[in-house]
Amino acid sequence: MHTSMRLMTCASISAIAWSLAAGMASAQESTSPADTAVEEVVVTGYRASLANAISAKRLAKGVTDSIKAEDIADFPDLNLAESLQRIPGVAITRANGEGRQISVRGLGSEYTRVRINGMEAMATTGGTNNSGGTNRSRGFDFNVFASELFNSLTVRKSASADVEEGSLGATVDLDTARPFDYRKPTLVISAQGSYNDLARDVKPRFTALASRTWADGKIGALVSVAYEKRHLFEEGANTTRWAFGGASGGFNAASTINGLTLAQINETDTSKAIFHPRTPGYIRYDFNTERLGITGSLQFRPTVDTLLTLDVLASTSDGVRDEFNLGNLSFTRTGAGKPATIIRSGTVDANRNLIKGVFDNVDIRTQAAHDELSTKFRQISLTGEHHFSDKLKGGFSVGHASSKFNNPVSTIITFDRIDSKNYSWDFTSRLPTLNQGFDTTNPANWSMTNGTSEVRLRPNSVDNTFTSGKVFGVYELNEALSLKAGVDYREFEYESQGRRRRSETQINTLSAADLADVSTVFSGFGRNLNLPAGNATGWVVPDLNKFISKYNIYCNCGIYELTGVENSSARGEFRTITEKNTGFYAQLDYNKEMFGLPMRGDVGLRYVKTDQASTGYTAVGSSIELVTAERKYNTLLPSANLAIDVTDQFVIRAAAAKTIARPSIQALSPGGDISIQGGNRSFSRGNPDIKPTESKNLDLSFEWYPDNGSVVAVGLFYKNISTFVQSLRQDIPFNQLGLPSALLDGTGVQGSELFLVSQPVNTAGGELKGFEVNLQKNFDFLPGFLKNFGVQTNYTYVDSDMEYLTSTTPGAPTVNQTLVGLSKHAANATLYYETERFSIRGSVAYRQGYLTQVPGSEGNDVQGTNSTTNFDMSASYNVTDKLKLTFEGINLSDEINDQYVDSSNRMSVYSHTGRQFFVGLRYQF
Repeated sequence: MHTSMRLMTCASISAIAWSLAAGMASAQESTSPADTAVEEVVVTGYRASLANAISAKRLAKGVTDSIKAEDIADFPDLNLAESLQRIPGVAITRANGEGRQISVRGLGSEYTRVRINGMEAMATTGGTNNSGGTNRSRGFDFNVFASELFNSLTVRKSASADVEEGSLGATVDLDTARPFDYRKPTLVISAQGSYNDLARDVKPRFTALASRTWADGKIGALVSVAYEKRHLFEEGANTTRWAFGGASGGFNAASTINGLTLAQINETDTSKAIFHPRTPGYIRYDFNTERLGITGSLQFRPTVDTLLTLDVLASTSDGVRDEFNLGNLSFTRTGAGKPATIIRSGTVDANRNLIKGVFDNVDIRTQAAHDELSTKFRQISLTGEHHFSDKLKGGFSVGHASSKFNNPVSTIITFDRIDSKNYSWDFTSRLPTLNQGFDTTNPANWSMTNGTSEVRLRPNSVDNTFTSGKVFGVYELNEALSLKAGVDYREFEYESQGRRRRSETQINTLSAADLADVSTVFSGFGRNLNLPAGNATGWVVPDLNKFISKYNIYCNCGIYELTGVENSSARGEFRTITEKNTGFYAQLDYNKEMFGLPMRGDVGLRYVKTDQASTGYTAVGSSIELVTAERKYNTLLPSANLAIDVTDQFVIRAAAAKTIARPSIQALSPGGDISIQGGNRSFSRGNPDIKPTESKNLDLSFEWYPDNGSVVAVGLFYKNISTFVQSLRQDIPFNQLGLPSALLDGTGVQGSELFLVSQPVNTAGGELKGFEVNLQKNFDFLPGFLKNFGVQTNYTYVDSDMEYLTSTTPGAPTVNQTLVGLSKHAANATLYYETERFSIRGSVAYRQGYLTQVPGSEGNDVQGTNSTTNFDMSASYNVTDKLKLTFEGINLSDEINDQYVDSSNRMSVYSHTGRQFFVGLRYQF
């Protein structure tokens, strides 16, 4: 679907609603006061959720948007990120079939802070290469939690001094339920069954919440639980980028392409060279996930002036991921790889892409992988507030949070077929035809050979902890002015570890009979994928259970011994970061009439001091040593927010602030990490002296609230980013990196081979600007059943012009592009119908394509992700006042994850995860 068509899907709903809203406004103007004296209507469900969120936005001083629970332990979406995407300016990225991270106004998860019950937190999960891998950044993974554990989300788009620094995009507040939220004893339970149409499996989902108060409402306790299992597949094709013809030593001298000379085939000048996929293949990921979340809250109000709250949140997400991949090695390896590969015939398109080809001497690989992943999140916080007098109020909060990601089993075993004949590909369609040229299901056609095939054992872990404390006071100077002041302290600790074998290609060469004993045939690939004819739908893969049992590869002995810092390939996994932030702020809040108009807002100043210490392994002379880096910096951050009530229905807001976002955690390490996987070679190194991203921000919004539950708003925003952190990637021979050659021992890699080198650097920054349009309207002014309809829709436009480095060499050319992760166009629309018993709604979310890397690598100018359009729906029926039937459908269009390299749109990843359906019951006692 083209961009214009996708936008029209959302815009058509908006246009209808705008017309209806205008008609409603005209009708209201002609209504007499007597006609307005109607009885109050109490709304519930999704309509109530929207009305409560609009009310919170209307009363705020700054630029905020909220989402409220529809009912007790009943959030509008099952996933927090998918709920957040309904907010103007918010877009999401998905992993394993559900929302994982968010971007706000074009700024990715690195630029967004998340607080849970007012305390900063970080949640980390693992992911496939298609979805960003293991999260080692500051970005928050929202798929750790079930949405039922929370009763409100608030996105703060403008800054204020009393909110801790650290975000350029927004601060997102997640609030769990508390006992004083409910006036009477409450018990709610729900049960659902989920079904994925690709995995074709049914899994359970349960939630419950219980709350009660005692002693005339002075003491309260609440506990909520959410448990679910999920099973899904991700299937598709990938290429691991595209490379130019002369890379990796070029093709064999016997290669021929009609119309091209051998020199043209193996051209190394990327402005003239042909390009080909590096490792074209098909893959299935099989995910089984089990998630348990528990919240607890105790509240104590000994007097009307004092409130103490203890909140506890625990979440455990355990998963098993199996992988079945059919690809090749030839087009990325030097020596016996690409230089031995012969192009028999080929077709090159207008963008110099080798889109069709027949090849001999191709090294084909099949592999099976097994990962066991666990994320354990724990948070405890204590908050208190006391009114010392009618004018003076004080409070405190202390807390500790930890997110521990563990991948104790990470195993890959490969079989190979060396110098295979008559291999071909056809990339004339987005999903390629990969004809292997032999029977892939016959074990006799495969081998496992010492020095070529691999057994990878790579357990790893990432631990994040937050400790924070805050003391504040508020003094009411008069009815119009109050002064806030406070001190806050946050200490963040990060530790990453990993272990590897000394040589992953040191294995036992298997006989044909041995290989047949430890192999199996994977089948059933390509369901609902519209796979072109000629592709294999099944192939031999290692049977991991049999292989592990027969060769005892988990013994941690002999050739399968796992090593840590003493192993060059594992040493880069060992990193620690400690960051301490001490903040002081003062803020003047006002709420008074000026120039004949009611105005409210704040003016404040925050001072923050940051101390960072990091460790990592790096080259010191001819050896690798553990290095410690330390740095300190401080900054002043002024901010101001203003809301003008022009009328009872019309609000104008303005905000200005200076904000900072600190670099990614792994970017601060002084160490480096070498990775060699098949034909892929990379080296990533940190930069402990990297500066925070700084921005000066302006916001202006116009908001019309024609009635309860409705809003029409237009918001303008501008950010002048003085510097931001770029991940600079360059292709550099290993022997030019200044690293000891001993790091390549046992890998079979030569020092002259190119490594993809990445390093964080500061760039000159640039400008970011855009606008948001938000419309929410109940159609209760229409006659008959039409009054039960309503619409919620928004559109966001963002643009930026950032300067990217192409090299760290002084005077090297730069590239101007939009900010990575920024979608110029994003739109959401929800059309709903709701009565006292029945509710149904359908939603569409569009996100235009965005860049993920500038500049790209191997001669590709950029890397990115193409646009997506996701359709979801939800329905419920109240059988009684206590019992409700529910049905939900997610990703109804089975949207494709379509990633590319180069502005010519060379396919890098093309995969899907299927549709997800939930059917359930909910009972409130």
